[in-house]
Amino acid sequence: MPGRDAEALEVRRFWEGLGLPGLIDVHTHFMPERVLRKVWAYFDALGPLTGGVEWPITYRAEERERADLLRDFGVRAFTAMLYPHKPGMARWLNDWAVGFAGRTPGCLHTATLFPEPGVETYVREAVDAGARVFKAHVQVGAYDPADELLDAVWGLLAEAAVPVVVHCGSGPAPGRHTGPGPIGRVLARHPGLRLIVAHLGMPEYEDFLGLAERYPQVRLDTTMAFTDFSEDLMPFPRRALPRLAALGDRVLLGSDFPNIPYPYVHQLHALERLGFGEEWLRAVCHDNAVKLFDLP
Repeated sequence: MPGRDAEALEVRRFWEGLGLPGLIDVHTHFMPERVLRKVWAYFDALGPLTGGVEWPITYRAEERERADLLRDFGVRAFTAMLYPHKPGMARWLNDWAVGFAGRTPGCLHTATLFPEPGVETYVREAVDAGARVFKAHVQVGAYDPADELLDAVWGLLAEAAVPVVVHCGSGPAPGRHTGPGPIGRVLARHPGLRLIVAHLGMPEYEDFLGLAERYPQVRLDTTMAFTDFSEDLMPFPRRALPRLAALGDRVLLGSDFPNIPYPYVHQLHALERLGFGEEWLRAVCHDNAVKLFDLP
């Protein structure tokens, strides 16, 4: 992998070549250090939710260094995707996220949730505190997004027009409630929910494209899609590329930084080699998120 300065130059060359003022990445992970280190340990141990695939963490560094690196890359805005794996964690994570957003320029204040008593209360508190985006991880949390405990929460987020990034696809390993069915039931009840499907719904790409085609507020993020790593494991079907190109106004750049097994710039080059053109890339890498989050 190139050195930090060389990599930053390569990333900047990408977006400058598109005439953009920088990038907006809707899927980056920041969380309390002891939680993040447990996540890294899980990847190191090839836990079952990674599909048993070797997954080296490219950007294993302290919090400030990781945030500074995104700024060096020219990432104008990014998220702190954090998520609980059990009840009783979400409110504490949300409290941490308030402080992180406050001390970290460029961070879109991120919050999370879990189907548990009191979830509507702490989600409303997070929205009132200025949360710009939520993260829900159906695979790790092992819960049904259509759980009745969450029904009022989805309605609250839809009414507040706060986007929520949901890992609901079955990659890299399926869970009891992953796939298009459970989240599809949520959308049937809350069609105005600003749902961002993480990883383009990998590997059920076509099913999730169908949800985006059916529901105008559904978007997809590119996290890890089309990289050599993902194409070896869960390739995107070539026949579906025209559908993805046609949804260019509702696709958003995501990376999974820092938990990726390759350099950040590879995600950008993977999108570029699709051949959809500069207008599509400008929308995906910047302009769509500017509109969604009302950014300057």
